[in-house]
Amino acid sequence: MLRRKPTRLELKLDDIEEFEGVRKDLEGRKKQREEAEAAAGEEAAAAATALALGAEHKSREQLVNERIGYKPQPKAGGRAAHFGTFEF
Repeated sequence: MLRRKPTRLELKLDDIEEFEGVRKDLEGRKKQREEAEAAAGEEAAAAATALALGAEHKSREQLVNERIGYKPQPKAGGRAAHFGTFEF
């Protein structure tokens, strides 16, 4: 196997400027994301306190059903209502 000398890498002014530009862009995005998360956190906290202080106290099951969009439909009648049909 042939050995070769290590390759020399040179850092140019254009490379430094490009790095600084990308870094500033990423920092700006991170700052926007943090601000959006902080605003969402404040809204969630306000909603939680309103829920806790509200006159309507719902069961955990009802809260989960509302959150996932499930609206249970009560079955009509009992077993006699289904007599003669194949639905049980």
